[in-house]
Amino acid sequence: MTTEVRKLPAGFGRLWGAQTISSLGDGVTHAALPLLALTLTRDPMALAVVAAAGTIPWLLFGILGGALVDRWDRRRTMWVTDVARTVLIAVPAVAAAFDVLSIPLLAAVAFLLGLGGLFFDTAATAYLPELLRRDPALLERANSRLRGTQTAASGFAGPPLGSALLALGRSIPLVADAVSFAVSALLVRSLPAMPRPVPQARESLLRQARAGASYVFRDQLLLGLALRPAVGNVAFLAVETVLALFAHERLGVSDFGFGLLLTAEATGGLLGAGIASFLGRKLGTGTALTTTAAVEGVAILGLAAAPNAYLAGLALAVCGAGMGATMVLGPSLRQAIVPGHLMGRVASTSRMLAMCAAPFGAFLGGWLATAYDVRAALYAAAGLLLSMTIVTASMTSNRRVEAARRAAAEPEQAELVPAA
Repeated sequence: MTTEVRKLPAGFGRLWGAQTISSLGDGVTHAALPLLALTLTRDPMALAVVAAAGTIPWLLFGILGGALVDRWDRRRTMWVTDVARTVLIAVPAVAAAFDVLSIPLLAAVAFLLGLGGLFFDTAATAYLPELLRRDPALLERANSRLRGTQTAASGFAGPPLGSALLALGRSIPLVADAVSFAVSALLVRSLPAMPRPVPQARESLLRQARAGASYVFRDQLLLGLALRPAVGNVAFLAVETVLALFAHERLGVSDFGFGLLLTAEATGGLLGAGIASFLGRKLGTGTALTTTAAVEGVAILGLAAAPNAYLAGLALAVCGAGMGATMVLGPSLRQAIVPGHLMGRVASTSRMLAMCAAPFGAFLGGWLATAYDVRAALYAAAGLLLSMTIVTASMTSNRRVEAARRAAAEPEQAELVPAA
């Protein structure tokens, strides 16, 4: 790990910086957006619409987006998307400044930001293994750093900053996010160019998209890696939809206190990202993924039962630790075993499954909070997470992981068939 060949390339530092700055802006908006929505309505279903809107683009364009990324220059896709998001986030900032902000406008902006995220995240996921030459150890180190700083910026620093900026004016947090997108675009533009994916002659976009989806669904390991965040997002969006309401009405916290709750989750996420490689080595990647999934479920159960903000913060921190480790181990494994020409499509298919599930979670959380109680949504989320852990344990076992890594070491075989 200390030899020259094992060092992360200089270009990674710029990618790391770009995503860190953008994540800080995302964290500001992540705290400010639900609080802005709360200034407009207290209807849980209206809040669910705003929470779900950002995930709908994955339902409509997820697989096609991956096929396009596999055709396009991935670096250019990232910086152009960031420029577009800079302009987009300025729209609600202006609306807030002139006091014409509305729930439909917030939902529309969330939808378009989600569409931009689809292209940026898919391109970044496909670009990273090219930059690191698909080295499994470097991928795990790089993802650990990316996830750790993303968690620190978007969850630890961003939410309290967003709450504080909101106190200065409703448009201020959105302006800060716009600046973060602009800086990210400049950094991404300076990254080294990579060879464009080799086009597959006379093959339609739909046919290429189906090939990527088929690759995921025919591989038990890749399918298991995709199902966990899919079911997890149902649970986490159910929690996120009612969390601000839960914090205000059941725990009695202020707007700033709500930012601190999100910070507690991010603190755990930072720890989880930092120990992910250790867990993978000690338990095996498959067992580590099952363990972290179980931790998430138990933590949300604790959140539902929490009688005060302190125990709620502890539960969120534990949940964040499980999520942080999962988000390092899962993507690193996928990037190491999937052929380069399929990476965009496989990544977008996996992400699409996760993101398409999220609106169901948002509306489930809103419905349970309306029909029963906000705690009912949290208990339901915990049950989903624990059930998912049991169902997918064998699909992502250590045996399947090692078989996939051996197959990926044989390029010709890995290009022809799924790994496990």
